[in-house]
Amino acid sequence: MKAKHQAILLMIASAFCFAVMNACVRLAGDLPSVEKSFFRNLVAFFIALVLMIKNRTPFRVEPGNWGWMLLRAGFGTLGILCNFYAVDHLLLGDASMLNKMSPFFAVVCSVFVLKEKLKLWQGILVGTAFAGSLLVIKPDFTSLGSLPALIGLLGGLSAGIAYTMVRKLGQRGQSGASIVLFFSGFSCLVTLPWLIFDFVPMSFSQLCWLLGAGLAAAGGQFTITAAYLRAPAREVSVYDYSQILFASGLGFFLFGQIPDLWSVAGYVVIVGAAVALFWYNNFYRPRREKMLSRPS
Repeated sequence: MKAKHQAILLMIASAFCFAVMNACVRLAGDLPSVEKSFFRNLVAFFIALVLMIKNRTPFRVEPGNWGWMLLRAGFGTLGILCNFYAVDHLLLGDASMLNKMSPFFAVVCSVFVLKEKLKLWQGILVGTAFAGSLLVIKPDFTSLGSLPALIGLLGGLSAGIAYTMVRKLGQRGQSGASIVLFFSGFSCLVTLPWLIFDFVPMSFSQLCWLLGAGLAAAGGQFTITAAYLRAPAREVSVYDYSQILFASGLGFFLFGQIPDLWSVAGYVVIVGAAVALFWYNNFYRPRREKMLSRPS
């Protein structure tokens, strides 16, 4: 099997794992988002630690990277908290779609952090995706009915900034394993005080669902990393949007959730913008650059 085909399958597997993670978070019941986040990251921390020990990979932060590591961990933690809150208060499909706004926010953030130029077509697609998110959010400025959706969108924004920090750290020679370990440990430490002073007792089944969420999240992280090692992000990232199908299916079968027409329209707009970005990067731009490189 070609490396690109393997990457596509791994990306779809990652999307399924993250959809299962959100479902497990929802099945854990009425627990604070902070408490759910702690156990999710605790599992990921120990899995990353065991793998680093097994591979004899030392934890090391390269000189000058501490600030970027803290930014990545901080925004990543905020993104998880917002996503879990949205999962508890929205349809699984809606929460997943708002979280998938992160690639578009990453494009904007890259302009300021990585000094990348925002081309006209990128700006149009970002604006289109944001318009699609409004269809999912359905803002109601006369009440707080849309607050969970806005928090879900904030989670997508935070995740987009965190992913930009990961790219910055990669450019500065930071290893992926150390980034994952630091992020997971940081998230556990930040949420630990709330866990100690405002702990909500949980049943054995709730604990199992949270551990399941952690295992699914770890599976998602490892498969998505493996996918990006086999093929460029521009060639396979669009397949990550299959999570919306998995999340909607799980939401229907587990919770009887059915997205309304406005949400479905928002899904179509956002996924359409992602597909357009994928098409441009993989077909239009290479063809155009090839034509421009020909001698006149």
